[in-house]
Amino acid sequence: MLLNWQTTIAVAGGALVGFGVFLLVRETSPATPALGPALRRLHQAQERPRAVAADGDLAWLTGVVRWLRPPHKELALLGRTPEQYALSLLLSALIGLAAPTVLTMALGVVGIDLPVAVPVIAGLALAAGAAVLAHQDVLSRAAQARREFSRAVCTYLDLVALQMAAAHGPVQALERAAKVCDGWVFERIREALRLAQLQMHSPWDELRDLSDQIGVPELGDVGSIMQSSGTEGAQVHETLRSRADSLRDQIRTDNLARAEAVTGRLDIPGAFLVFVLIGFVLYPFLARI
Repeated sequence: MLLNWQTTIAVAGGALVGFGVFLLVRETSPATPALGPALRRLHQAQERPRAVAADGDLAWLTGVVRWLRPPHKELALLGRTPEQYALSLLLSALIGLAAPTVLTMALGVVGIDLPVAVPVIAGLALAAGAAVLAHQDVLSRAAQARREFSRAVCTYLDLVALQMAAAHGPVQALERAAKVCDGWVFERIREALRLAQLQMHSPWDELRDLSDQIGVPELGDVGSIMQSSGTEGAQVHETLRSRADSLRDQIRTDNLARAEAVTGRLDIPGAFLVFVLIGFVLYPFLARI
């Protein structure tokens, strides 16, 4: 009977691992770009969706997405869809669920038999932990990407100010400044400006929409400042410079705060080491009492 349970657990674990590997290989392999979602993004309504339309291959995860309530702004910033987020959580949970089963099977080969409840309980705990770690990884990557986006927007403000000082119009200044630098941040800005041009929208409105979509308010400030130049004819050169300087001060303050937090966490192992050394010093005297 015990051998049958071990065989069942081994087969189920192997099937889960094989399914997880199949999904991982399928999602990481190059695929033909979907033309339909791209055309829908170019001809969408005034109210833009908060994330890119899902591919048809992941449409079966729509119900799971509604249950998980994914962080839409973080996913939009990372360029991932809610369906991809749900798939990553499911794969992580499957790996955590299958790991104790595989370990139990390996121990059974060498003659160590464990109760059935051990791999079941451990698998459920590891599945929940792996899903939480995958979610935290998305939040951590998004926070790092948001900081990088803010630093790039600071540079973009300076570039737009230079273009305005060179007597370019507001729309031309935004487009020419976005072409100066490379990187994924400026590529997102150029994509937003191209989308505004194709849909015949004002570029500052498109930048504000992108700012709301990815949760980077600094980019929305660029759109607000340039709107005053485009609609009211205001001279925004100094305003752009001032906003860039204030953004640099804000970034510097945030970096100092994070550095102080890391330094504070480093004090904990140092204090623990001091207590250990005190224990070694006091132990001979206490042992004689």
